[in-house]
Amino acid sequence: MTIDWLVTIVGAIAIVLAIKQWVVNPYRIPSSSMEPTLHCARPGPDCEARFSDRVLACRFCYHLWSPKRGDIVVFKTPPLAAQRCGAGGTFVKRLIGLPGDTVHEDKNGFIWIDGKKLNEPYIQPQRRLEDAHNNDYSGRTWHVPKGDYFFMGDNRGESCDSRRWGSVPRKNLIGKVIATYWPPSRISVQ
Repeated sequence: MTIDWLVTIVGAIAIVLAIKQWVVNPYRIPSSSMEPTLHCARPGPDCEARFSDRVLACRFCYHLWSPKRGDIVVFKTPPLAAQRCGAGGTFVKRLIGLPGDTVHEDKNGFIWIDGKKLNEPYIQPQRRLEDAHNNDYSGRTWHVPKGDYFFMGDNRGESCDSRRWGSVPRKNLIGKVIATYWPPSRISVQ
């Protein structure tokens, strides 16, 4: 009887760990870089909600298909992110530039990819331009190397992203955000 319970508990733990490692994994949104698409909790600067959104990232999706522009992605940051942002590790941002793209930010905060203006309905006008305490990227251009991806937050003035620390290698992509599961009022599928 005791052995049956022990085997059941160990088996359940192994299944949960396997799901987290290879299928889906939960993540919390700690900063305002993706506001209002994904909320962080007050009293954090520029946060809009009482609770941080919790999202699920599909860890196997990018083994089945390539990342697409506009995807919200969980990824491991390059080392430069910790130096330039004061934080590193795992970030959640929107995929803007694909391998080989030329990304340009104009003086009004609009993004152009290979000379074509990017349609970004998820960006609120007041969040498009940098605020006073961030670097001004207007007029800057970045080339995304083969095998790399360029990420930006939806709250451009509060996002420390690829504009500051460069592109992210494919091997650093953890998964595509597929759902928000917390708080209950924010449950949605991406």
